[in-house]
Amino acid sequence: MMKNILKIAFISALLLSTACKKALDYTPKGAVSSSDLTSPTAVEGLVTAAYAAIGNGDMIGPIYSKWAFGAVRSDDTYKGGGGTGDVGEIDAMEHYNLVTPTIDAFVSRTWKNLFKSISRANVALRAVNNLDESTYPQKKIRQGELRFLRAHSYFTMKQLYKNIPIFDENATADDILKVSNDLSNDESWNKIADDFQFAVDNLPETQSEIGRANKYAAQAYLAKVKLYQAYEQDETHHVTNINQSRLQEVVTLTQAVISSGKYHLNADIADNFLPETENSAESIFAIQFTINDGTTAGRMNFEDGLNYPHGAPQYGCCGFNAASQNLVNAHTTDANGLPNFETFNNSIANLGTATVDPRLDHTVGIDGHPYKYDNTKPFSNSWVRDPGVYGNFHTMRNQQLATSGSYFKLGPFMGSAKNYDVLRYDDILLIQAEAYIELGQQEKALPLINQIRARAATSTGRLKKLDGTFPSNYKIEEYTSAGWTQVYARKALQWERRLEFATEGERFFDLIRWGIAEQTLNAYLDIEKVRRPFLATAHFTAGRDEYLPIPQSEITFTKGLYKQNPGYN
Repeated sequence: MMKNILKIAFISALLLSTACKKALDYTPKGAVSSSDLTSPTAVEGLVTAAYAAIGNGDMIGPIYSKWAFGAVRSDDTYKGGGGTGDVGEIDAMEHYNLVTPTIDAFVSRTWKNLFKSISRANVALRAVNNLDESTYPQKKIRQGELRFLRAHSYFTMKQLYKNIPIFDENATADDILKVSNDLSNDESWNKIADDFQFAVDNLPETQSEIGRANKYAAQAYLAKVKLYQAYEQDETHHVTNINQSRLQEVVTLTQAVISSGKYHLNADIADNFLPETENSAESIFAIQFTINDGTTAGRMNFEDGLNYPHGAPQYGCCGFNAASQNLVNAHTTDANGLPNFETFNNSIANLGTATVDPRLDHTVGIDGHPYKYDNTKPFSNSWVRDPGVYGNFHTMRNQQLATSGSYFKLGPFMGSAKNYDVLRYDDILLIQAEAYIELGQQEKALPLINQIRARAATSTGRLKKLDGTFPSNYKIEEYTSAGWTQVYARKALQWERRLEFATEGERFFDLIRWGIAEQTLNAYLDIEKVRRPFLATAHFTAGRDEYLPIPQSEITFTKGLYKQNPGYN
């Protein structure tokens, strides 16, 4: 299985050459040149190293977990931690207007780490390309996998920075220094889409080793690219048009995945967040992690390591990614079991009397409610690190219990061997629903969204308290066709995406794609800064804050070749 493959420590994993000279401007000790790795066995090691690379971020330079980029920068969560100065770079992102091109953590460091992963893919591709299919029958498949991995990293960079340099395995070190980031938005999306299309054309429907990308994963990811590309932006990030032909491509691609019969929703949403049920039929592509693999700390997810309860004795650090009051309120439902679209945030929800979507207790740590499905140790306000600044709510989707076999504590920090899902089937259903709605075929979106709500309604089996009662008053119903206009369906889709991926880091990027970030986030801040005074000076500026700045260190290194994003000069 791929989980076993990724345990192997190849010195080829140190081949970080050429992707971006500033990011990779060093010679690793013990490194070997790509010319030394020409046998099929050695090349297989390079491919494995490329898979490993997409999981090689770190706590302050994350490349797969987007909680800081997509949850804290949205209306889902606050930074948390020990006050605003604790990892102040995230506080800057939460305020928007404090972000500068000279920030290292979460701006420059993430840029570098992503280009390291792109480099791994390019090094492996050069080696694969040089082999003949007669001696390396997997050639086309491995090329498809590597272009999938490269496109995945470029997609993340595009979400974060928008205007990025893109080059392939054929670019020399000198070529790379001449590649500008001044591409049109559509041109850069097309380059990423071309990699995924190659993967679609060359990957098998099923891989014998868990963790390798297959044809359906490539179709799913290509659909996501086409969805983002459909919302056409001008140079200052305003959505100027929604391209209908792109949306039709999204429908076709997602339908191929849905019709394959290979994937389906788990019966309980909890199964998406537990190691015992990883690599399930809902997981379309996941980064594989390990523990007890003969190494000191395993190969683990530490990017979410700041987000464990601080005061709980079994953890001890660090209380980040605290759920916002707005997010908690968004889980309340009306008398019909539907969202309170217009009034949900008028006041602080009384969780003792309000009816709520069950996903609340899969997502938010609440005083007296079971934490991560363990009803013997309910969450306590005493676990909260800085309630005076950030309130008493916590996060738990990507955290694991200290008793879990996947859990590991390294000094004050926590890691988990639970795989990290990059693409899930719930996402594909909602991507298709969104495309149908924007095509004016909202009636086709209704059953897709209702599949998600029906699953949420039955995801209560793990939520009971020790006395057998539920901690919240659950009431959630499916939508009906009455009043299901395009406007209402769009609102329902946007709400469903928020709750289905709450705190996971999708929310901010959804708001940017839809072109409603400024109005949504400043309305959120108007109310939230009264509840949480630390946000008093926060403000989202359209035309600037949709994307992070290009790191100044990269602009300096390329002698001004890279163009800075609007508003950061």
